[in-house]
Amino acid sequence: MSAPAPVARRVKAQARFDTLTFLRNGEQTLVSIVLPALALVGGVLAPWPDLGAGRRVDIVTPGVFALAVLSSAFTGQAIQTGFDRRYGVLRLLGASPLGKGGLVLARVLAVMVIQVIQFVVLGGVGLAMGWRPAVLGVLPFVVFWLLGTATFVGFALLFAGTLRAEATLALANLVWVLMLGVGGVLIPGSHLPGVWATVVSWLPSAALGDGFRAAFEGHGLPWQPLVVLVVWGTIFCAAAARLFRWSD
Repeated sequence: MSAPAPVARRVKAQARFDTLTFLRNGEQTLVSIVLPALALVGGVLAPWPDLGAGRRVDIVTPGVFALAVLSSAFTGQAIQTGFDRRYGVLRLLGASPLGKGGLVLARVLAVMVIQVIQFVVLGGVGLAMGWRPAVLGVLPFVVFWLLGTATFVGFALLFAGTLRAEATLALANLVWVLMLGVGGVLIPGSHLPGVWATVVSWLPSAALGDGFRAAFEGHGLPWQPLVVLVVWGTIFCAAAARLFRWSD
């Protein structure tokens, strides 16, 4: 009997499979690439809402990058994992030589590959519309990207591992719409009315959007968005690790 493949090869193969599965899914491609691209074009060209001082393209494009992370790390991952759990796929993979740890690592790698594709497409659209990011903002952007991905993958696994697949599908899409509209992603939380501006500034979605905007404007690593993502990421990942069920 032959020995199983090395761990790295197993994780790589599963990550490749998950990436291709995601990209072949029309609904996931729509939510992860097409809708953020439309949000970018619409947000730059629309005369409203007021986004404050600065060029609209410089405010909207980083926000759309944050929306792309939400789409792939949270919405797409929650739906895919929820239905894999429902049909017993997770239970079988967890009992395979890949193991549960290898499966989680492969899913994270697949999400990051998808996000690179999103950034290339959306960044190209933004540059074509006049976006000129600060080159020194790349490193802070990567920090917020990794933190944001970990935070929202944890949120996705908490959803997918505790709710039925149909409920995960409905609620994940609802949360995506709410974060897009009033979650401080495209519209900075500071420009929302009244007390809502303060509340939104402590949401992980707003922290990711604000972090990306600060990075590409050359403002380094702002402390509040950084702390917000670390705290929410710790909560989501710890809760997912404790409550996640590998089968219904």
